[in-house]
Amino acid sequence: MTDAQNKKCHAIIHSCAIACGAGNVAPVPGLGVAADIVALTTMTTSLAAVFGGDLTVEAAKGIAIGALKKQVLKQPIKVIGKELSKFIPGLGQVVAPTISIALIEAAGWAIAKQLEREYSN
Repeated sequence: MTDAQNKKCHAIIHSCAIACGAGNVAPVPGLGVAADIVALTTMTTSLAAVFGGDLTVEAAKGIAIGALKKQVLKQPIKVIGKELSKFIPGLGQVVAPTISIALIEAAGWAIAKQLEREYSN
């Protein structure tokens, strides 16, 4: 990954993670996951463009869901904690966005590395 690509990926991933954090402020269990998938799908198409690729929305959604699933399986306690924290007024509005940002950051960099490998060949 070149420095220019790294900077573009950094901006895309961080802005997506912040958007996902904002989407997880609402104290409704499950709503955050939907926001995460929508933001990850958009992020995936943007990351593909950084590496010269062009993805359909369905392909981007598949990659996004796969990356999110990997992160959830790696850190199931965090995900369960994120959703359960939404039942506690006040605490959920702090814990859920924080965990969501961390998960989206990790998934975003995994997607970026995957797309780099795909489009560099």
